[in-house]
Formats: sequence, C-alpha cells, structure tokens
Amino acid sequence: MELRHLRYFLAVAEERHITRAAARLGLKQPPLSQQIHALEKELGIKLFTRLPRGVELTPAGERFLEDARELLSGIERAASRARAAAMGQHDRISIGLTTSASLHPGVTRTLRAYADAHAAVSLDLQANSAAGLTEALLREEVQVAIIRAAVARPADLVFEQLAQEKMLIALPAKHHLVKRRASGAHAPISLRALGRERLILVRRHAAPGMYSNVVDACQRAGFVPLVVAEVEHMLTGINLVAAGVGISLVPASIREIRQQGIVYCPVSDAPSLVAPLTLIYRRGEAQTTVTDFIKLSRKLAKDRRWC
Repeated sequence: MELRHLRYFLAVAEERHITRAAARLGLKQPPLSQQIHALEKELGIKLFTRLPRGVELTPAGERFLEDARELLSGIERAASRARAAAMGQHDRISIGLTTSASLHPGVTRTLRAYADAHAAVSLDLQANSAAGLTEALLREEVQVAIIRAAVARPADLVFEQLAQEKMLIALPAKHHLVKRRASGAHAPISLRALGRERLILVRRHAAPGMYSNVVDACQRAGFVPLVVAEVEHMLTGINLVAAGVGISLVPASIREIRQQGIVYCPVSDAPSLVAPLTLIYRRGEAQTTVTDFIKLSRKLAKDRRWC
C-alpha cells in the first residue's frame, strides 16, 4: 500500500462519487476506480458500496477512513516539521481557527504579535468548524484553537472566553427592513421583525452553540425562525445574503468584509444575543510554544484595542 492509495481513498470517501473525486485529484475516472479496487483487494475488504449515483462507505470503510485520516495527518505534520527545520525553524505550533474567529481583528493581532515574538516557531493554521476543532484538540491534531461558542466541554479541554461582541443582522442593501437615520447610519432592527424573514445560518452540526443562540433568541422574541439555508462557513452565508437568498445574524466583526450589496444593522431588542470568542487548549498543556500563545492571547484580550 502506498500513500497515494490513502489519498485516493480519502478523496472518494469525502466526495462520495468517483468521478468528482477523480476531478479533484486531477485523474481520469477509470484509473481511480482501478486503484480503489486494488486497495480493496490488498486489504481483503469492501470499502465502498456502489450506488446508481455515487458510492457510500461500508462499515469497514468508515473505520478505515478514521485511521487513514489520522495516518495522513501525521505524515503531513512530520513533513511540515522537516520543512520548518530546513528553514531554520526549530519548533511549530498548530492553531485551529473557525472562519468567523479568524476574521476578528483581535485574533489577527494576536497571530501577528506571536509570530513577531517567536520568529523560530512555524505557525500551522488550520481552519475548521467549532465541532471539528474540539475533536481535533482531543485527537491532538491541533494544540490550541479559537472558536466562537463552545460546542461541548470535554473534561480534557480548557475553555476560556477572550471576548464577546454584538451580533448584527446582515441584509441585502435594498431589503425592506433597511432604514437609515438622519445621521446616515443604519437604524436598528427589532428581532421580532425577522419573524417572516428567510434566515441563513451556519449548520447546526458545525457550530451548534452559535446556531442554538440564534434560535433561542428568536423563540424568546416570539417566533420560530424560518431557516432556508444552512452553510458550513459564515462567508458562504454572507455570499447568499448578497445573492438575495435570505438574511443572516453574524458577529459584528464580519462587517469588515466589504461585500458589495450587503448592509449590517444592529439588533434593537436582543441584548443577550452576542458572539463569544473562546480559546481552547488541552488541560495540563506544558509545551512552551503553546503556553506562550495562551498567555499572549489572555494579555492582548484585556486591551480594548484588541477588539
């Protein structure tokens, strides 16, 4: 078995379709099918069940997927460390970020300050959902992460709130709820006014904390939100707002994205609707590169300019 076989398998497992996986890998479909068959023959098990429109993993394939991901991740980490050593960098820190957390100006300042103070440390930044990063910390695939609302709080992890910011309503610029004050600023909108609007939210499984916060706030305002689209990443949701698919509730720092055709309005009647920034790391963490990042994050978060 070669590493390319694992990469081929991973692409098919993620795409659930051999033709799409082949396009992703830059291969033709027949050779990829042959490689998957060869891998199944070598292992002596069926990894996929062929369907009329794609494939699905067998129970054995599901288990093999977990191990294949772990193995490839370990190899990538080893290669990254080797490249860092060749460049004179003697250590490395793996930092996980959710999309919306990475856009917060305080997080950007923290990363820049850390890089300036630790020139010999290579930064490995990994983007994932809050749920994905929590699992990645438990699997020791990342060393520290910054997310929004916590998904769950495993005993092996420490959760520290660095900051919180208000949520804003992102709407198409010509939406009927958008009003301007005499000053030119956009007028606040009541959460109750969203009762009949189409909402776009980050998927529940990816960011259950943020999802639940929005749904709970809507229910307290007297209505069940009409969620017409759930997206993996907040930036995708912003693009859908610009396309007129619906509106969304986002952390205030998202307005730094100058997406044409979108305005951001305050919420007038939901003061508890906020978006936290949460630092996560493993309990008992002792590696200096990681503890330095934790201390720096705490220190900078106390400065109002951080936000």
